Amino acid sequence: MESQKYAIVDIETTGHSQATGDRMIQIAIVIMKDWCIEKTFTSFIHPGKPIPLFIQDLTNITDADVKDALPFEAHADYIYELLQDAIFVAHNTDFDLSFLQAEFKRAGMPKWNGKKIDTVELVKILFPNSLSYKLGDLAADLNIPLENAHRADDDAKACAFLLKRCWEELLTLPLSTLEQLHKKSFQLKTNLSQLFFEALQLRRNQVQDDSNIIYYKKIALRKQSTHKKIEQKELNYPTTTDEKISLLNKKVPNFEERPEQFQMMDAIWRNLNNKSEVLIEASTGIGKTIGYLIPTIIYAKQNKGKVCISTYTSHLLEQLLSSEIPKAEKILGTQINVTRLKGKKNYIDVGVFEQLMRSKDSSYDETLTILQVLVWLTKTETGDLSELNVSGGGQLFIDKIRKSSDTQHQKKNRFDYYERAIDESKDADIIVTNHSMLIADLVRHEPIFHHIDGWVIDEAHQFIQAAVNRDESIFSFTNWKYLFGQIGLSTDNQLLSVFQKIALKKQRVPLSFFHQLEKNFIRMGELFDKSMQEILVSIKEIPRNTMGDTKQTAFLSELSLNKELLRNVSDVMQSWIDLAEQAAVIFKKDIEQIAPEHQLILEQWEYWVREFKVKLAEWEEIFLKANEDYSTWIELDRRNVPGSIRVLKKPINLAATIRQLFDPIRKNNAIIWTSGTLTVPNNDRFIANQLGIHNEVPLLKLQAPAHYYKGARAFIVNDMPDIQTVSQTNYIESVALAITRIVRTTEGRCFVLFTSQDMLRKTVELIQESELLHDYMLFAQGVTSGSRMRLLKSFQKFSHSVLFGTNSFWEGVDVPGEGLSSVIVVRLPFSAPEEPTFKAKSQILQQQGRNAFTELSLPEAILRFKQGFGRLIRSSQDKGVFIVLDRRIETKSYGVEFLRALPNISVHKLPLQDMVLEIEHWYNIKDEERKQVDKNEI
Repeated sequence: MESQKYAIVDIETTGHSQATGDRMIQIAIVIMKDWCIEKTFTSFIHPGKPIPLFIQDLTNITDADVKDALPFEAHADYIYELLQDAIFVAHNTDFDLSFLQAEFKRAGMPKWNGKKIDTVELVKILFPNSLSYKLGDLAADLNIPLENAHRADDDAKACAFLLKRCWEELLTLPLSTLEQLHKKSFQLKTNLSQLFFEALQLRRNQVQDDSNIIYYKKIALRKQSTHKKIEQKELNYPTTTDEKISLLNKKVPNFEERPEQFQMMDAIWRNLNNKSEVLIEASTGIGKTIGYLIPTIIYAKQNKGKVCISTYTSHLLEQLLSSEIPKAEKILGTQINVTRLKGKKNYIDVGVFEQLMRSKDSSYDETLTILQVLVWLTKTETGDLSELNVSGGGQLFIDKIRKSSDTQHQKKNRFDYYERAIDESKDADIIVTNHSMLIADLVRHEPIFHHIDGWVIDEAHQFIQAAVNRDESIFSFTNWKYLFGQIGLSTDNQLLSVFQKIALKKQRVPLSFFHQLEKNFIRMGELFDKSMQEILVSIKEIPRNTMGDTKQTAFLSELSLNKELLRNVSDVMQSWIDLAEQAAVIFKKDIEQIAPEHQLILEQWEYWVREFKVKLAEWEEIFLKANEDYSTWIELDRRNVPGSIRVLKKPINLAATIRQLFDPIRKNNAIIWTSGTLTVPNNDRFIANQLGIHNEVPLLKLQAPAHYYKGARAFIVNDMPDIQTVSQTNYIESVALAITRIVRTTEGRCFVLFTSQDMLRKTVELIQESELLHDYMLFAQGVTSGSRMRLLKSFQKFSHSVLFGTNSFWEGVDVPGEGLSSVIVVRLPFSAPEEPTFKAKSQILQQQGRNAFTELSLPEAILRFKQGFGRLIRSSQDKGVFIVLDRRIETKSYGVEFLRALPNISVHKLPLQDMVLEIEHWYNIKDEERKQVDKNEI
């Protein structure tokens, strides 16, 4: 059999669209057979037009490079010949092949016909947990040489090696996984089925080594590693300063003594041993994480017990596991038995995945995600779905296969990653978890945190938000309609119709039963639609509280809704659920073995009935249970009704809920609450009170020494317009101008923090249209696709980059060193007055005769402001500027409160032009001169 020929192609062009006149400027083709490179072709192509500057910056190909190059027509015949009898391979075939076809057409040649392989599609399947699928990122991760990214010759070679690496990866997969990949690959966009088939044929002739694999109904999963018993080393706590210095100096590179870190260690050690409670505000620069890890680990080892460390985001949790705990192990010279625990929904339910995988009506995104999960299951030890990098459409499938409280399994099994994590925690010294998992223990039938000897609650201020998220209910019209659509009627081809046909064919369920079932279902849909129409009529009677031009919100208590109608929806839905469950029971009765294809239908039916039970609980919680401790509101977009209807119910005061969780713990264990932001000027107990922590619990405030912030300066731009006196358009123009000038002065590496997604989007669009930052990489939350952490990682890969963010970028984001030069605060981070939860809290305070601005709005904004500054200086060697564009910090009496919340650094109030010159000068002066300047200012 003749070896397959692959033609790996990469092109560089003047832009993204050949339809609008963009042309090729370079092409490279690598011919590969038997996974060896046989031939290469590369050439500059004269585009017949100037190369845009941003393309020259991206590719490093200039007009001078292509000046003497021939047009594509001169190479067309040879290129066409190279591609004959080959599989066309590219990293994004839609782009490269479409350009190439357009050039062939322009040269008067026929369209090239053949098979194609997109390495982006292939890599997504075979490396499903890669952080990025860009060629440069993949090359770095897989040790593939790529000296000059965005040059066709280097990119084509890298793509060829990537294809070979994918082939090697394919051959490591279990045979059953390969068979499943091949079976479903015919629904993909490119011809991966042939590659999978070749790998399958080869593997079938090899001896299978399944020693690291276990099987769940033909799905291959990586076998759990057996954890070796860790020898207990005797550890003693370093009580004196000299002992601490000796301990850390040996193992920490460039160690510098930090008295505040030692204070923190002693406070935690004292409270752990006294089983008492303490609040510790530890600013950036103290070394907070090592400050609590050293005493907690020693305490756990000495007492042969365990300490639980809880944090907020998955990023911080991963940082603890991958970086900080290994650092602590090195310092202490011992291994630490650590277990990571997350909430159920973070883990895959293998049983549900197996059911859904058998569906024949999957979309492209679902098919691709199924293939990713099949490969991932052969590699993962945790079953944590956050390890996967899937597309937006694939995320909907991921949500379907999450383990939930309603998932029904008869007993524990070895395929349950959640139960596996809980079992591992029994032998741990340290359990690392997140706040939501901890809060979930309140309602868990068998609490898993009842054998803990001490608690460290890191990012303690975020425990409040975690409690809100845990206790909130969200109703979405589109989600409900999607659920109705899954069942359907007997006259269409949805689940009810399919289930009814097999039940009648096997004479398992009477037709009259299905008539009653369908009658209830239709009635349920009618009542639901009537309820939605009543909500729309009622909300029209309410004066508009706008969020943007087309969005509207209203508290549910303001609407005159028909409670009897809402109750009827609940009653009819319960009747339908009872009948639907009964239908499944009748079908299964007295049958020892159900045909596999019928079993699949039955499992799908039971799955969607469980989903209806979840929705019923949601309906009753939102529409039928009144509770003054909750704020419930409706929001919609008038351009899309009823499709945009959402109803949210969130708790207003969480102190009682948090006390309920921690009061039993307080009797027997130490609780350490720590964060970089627990206090605001004039209100040290602002966060403590919201957490329900008693006033007698001491608060320790630790601030890094002044020299830690020697590389930081703050600027207030005092000639920005007042947003109250100019239009939003004019204000955004001023903001865009200020941002572009600052970014060019600092050469990028800039965070721009907004409080409004609408203003962020409009500012970014204006900057992009102006092309004033055309040579910078711009990443914008809510505009650029990807999660917060993916945006951050992309931002860090480029020196000339800007990241525009809203709420979640004000904190919990680490960019140490030269990765971040400036933070721009566009608006002081006050909550929007009409934001329903904030509004509800404000109303309660006002009813009590208290000042909602000074007791709620201002402290919250100052906390966010402190967190925003905390992004800038992450080590004593960092250097950066903190710039405020909101003039209220200077013109309003409360502005001084924001400035007092900053460390003791110099603050300059200047017009934009003067500030830009000042920053430029400051960045350019030599380090020694800067040190002298800072010393004089202090």
